[in-house]
Amino acid sequence: MKFTHIVWDFNGTLLDDLEVCITCANRLLERRGLKRLASVEAYHAVFGFPVIDYYRRMGFDFEKESYDDLAIEWVREYLSEVPKAGLCEGVSEMLKLIQGMGISQNVISATEVGMLRGQIEGLGITEYFDEILGLDNIKALSKTDLAASWAERVKPERLLFIGDTEHDADAAAAAGGECLLIASGHQSRAKLEKTGIKVISSASELKEILI
Repeated sequence: MKFTHIVWDFNGTLLDDLEVCITCANRLLERRGLKRLASVEAYHAVFGFPVIDYYRRMGFDFEKESYDDLAIEWVREYLSEVPKAGLCEGVSEMLKLIQGMGISQNVISATEVGMLRGQIEGLGITEYFDEILGLDNIKALSKTDLAASWAERVKPERLLFIGDTEHDADAAAAAGGECLLIASGHQSRAKLEKTGIKVISSASELKEILI
């Protein structure tokens, strides 16, 4: 077996919430008279971690308002829209396949842990995961420490991180695991390929890697 443990990112990797996030960002931008994100490409050009810097790149001014208040506003919009989102292409099949292979599956996300677990339960996929780990706040700053502490505790023999952003590559490195990036989420293929890590188009391509 190539891997004993797999850690999935959530947003943009398991959950297809790209369009939801663009919609929510545009609502916040419109309320402040700021320029909308006109396309997925425009969103990809600015998105990244920590999320506070992504907001700055969109034009939000944290000398005029607090990031904490903006995060609360965004979460409210997101929770109203995200029920429209489903699983990313190929995810359902891969979760079942990996479970059948006896590989431990886990989720580590920069989403607040209560919201994360609620969303996973709503998608009906909780049963596939040994652990679901998120942050204790809604600021989405970083999950590298979370990944590192999980790996230190679990001590996975052969670990694969699966995500859709450069930050997932950072989290994989912090946990001492390999990484695979999917170019159908919150960052463009061109940006992901600059990490030097293998990039695939959808979760369906995992079958060739795992078997």
